Amino acid sequence: MSETPRVDPTRPEQPRPAGTVPRPGALDIVRLLTELVAVGTLAFWGFVAFPFPWSIVAGLGAPALGILLWALFVSPKAVVRVHPFVAAFVELLIFVSATLAWWSLGQPWIGLAFGVVAVTVGAVVGRRRFA
Repeated sequence: MSETPRVDPTRPEQPRPAGTVPRPGALDIVRLLTELVAVGTLAFWGFVAFPFPWSIVAGLGAPALGILLWALFVSPKAVVRVHPFVAAFVELLIFVSATLAWWSLGQPWIGLAFGVVAVTVGAVVGRRRFA
C-alpha cells in the first residue's frame, strides 16, 4: 500500500502534478447537490406545471436549457470563458429559475429554502475560489 506523503508546514506548498485538481471539500459537494436539485426541480416543474403534450417539451427542455447554460459558462471546463461575475450571474439565474419554479407550483417555502441554501453555498464557494 502506498502512504500519503507527509506535508512539512515549514516548506512552501509544492505545485500539483499536471492534470490533477484539488480534492473537493464539503462545500463543493453541497454546491454539486444544489445544482443537481436545481436541474431536477426544473424537470419536475416542466412535467407537472403544463398539460400533457407540453409537459414533455417543458419537462425535457427546461433542465436541458439549465444544463446547457451551466456547461457553456459555469462548468470547470466551460466552452465560453467569461469573467467570474458573469459565471456567478449565470449560476444565480439557474438557481432563481428553480426557486421560481417551486413558487409557481404553490410551494414558496421550498423555493425560498432552496434559494437561500443555493445562493449561500454558491457565494461561499465562489468567494473561496476567486479570492
